[in-house]
Amino acid sequence: MSDSTPADQFFDAAIGLLQRVRDEEAENIGAAGTLLADTVATGGRLFAFGAGHSSLAAQDIVYRAGGLALMNLLTVPGVVGVDVMPATLGSALERVDGLASAVLDTSPLRAGDALIIISLSGRNALPVEMAMSARSLGVRVIGVTSVAYASETRSRHVSGTYLKDHCDIVLDSKIAIGDAELTLDTIPAPFAPASTVVTSAVLQAVMATAASTLAERGIEPPLLRSGNVDGGLDWNSRVFEKYGDRIFYRH
Repeated sequence: MSDSTPADQFFDAAIGLLQRVRDEEAENIGAAGTLLADTVATGGRLFAFGAGHSSLAAQDIVYRAGGLALMNLLTVPGVVGVDVMPATLGSALERVDGLASAVLDTSPLRAGDALIIISLSGRNALPVEMAMSARSLGVRVIGVTSVAYASETRSRHVSGTYLKDHCDIVLDSKIAIGDAELTLDTIPAPFAPASTVVTSAVLQAVMATAASTLAERGIEPPLLRSGNVDGGLDWNSRVFEKYGDRIFYRH
C-alpha cells in the first residue's frame, strides 16, 4: 500500500504528463518553435490567445523575462482569465458565435503573423472560430489543446469541429477530460487540475525552440531580461526601440 500523500500524487501525475508530452509531442513542439522563428525572421508578429484558465498559459509567454519580446496577447473582453464578474460570464462568452470574428476584425493580426490559440477542450465556439478566421486572414495557427476531448465530447461550434481541426500545428497536452488528476473515496468529485502546469511548460519549450532556431540562423532572438536585475530595463528599452512596430502591449 502506498504511503504517498495527495501532494505527492499530484506531483507524480504532473511529472508523468510532462514526460509524456516531451516524448510524444517533440516533433510538433519543434515544428511550432520553427514556425515562430520563421515568423520573426520574415517580419511577422506573434500573438497568443486563451480563454478562462487557458489564458494563464497565454499570459505566461507575453512580456516575460527570458521570453520573446514580440509575443503579444490577443484579448477578448470578458474571457481573459477569471477577472470578469461574475466569473461564469467568461465561460458563457466562449460559446458565443461571432465574437472571435468581431475581435479579429479590430485586432492588428494580418497575413504573415502567427497566432497561438490555447483551449483545453477545443470545443467551444470562440477558439474554433478564432482559428478558422485567423487562417482565412493568412495567419499561421498553433493550437494547444487536449485532443482527447474531440473523441468524447460534442463540439459547441456550428460546424461540429474542434480547435485541432483548424490549425497548422497541434500540440496535444494529453490532459484527461475534466482536467482533474486525483480522486479519493471520501471526495465526490475529482480534483487537482494539471492543465496549466503542462500547457505552460509546452509553450516555454516552444519559445526555447524558437529562440535557439533564430540563433542558429545568425539572428539574435528578441529576448527580454528581468527588470529586477541590473541593466535589465536598459536592455529591454533597446529591444522595444528596435522592435516597437511589432510589439502591441506598449501602445
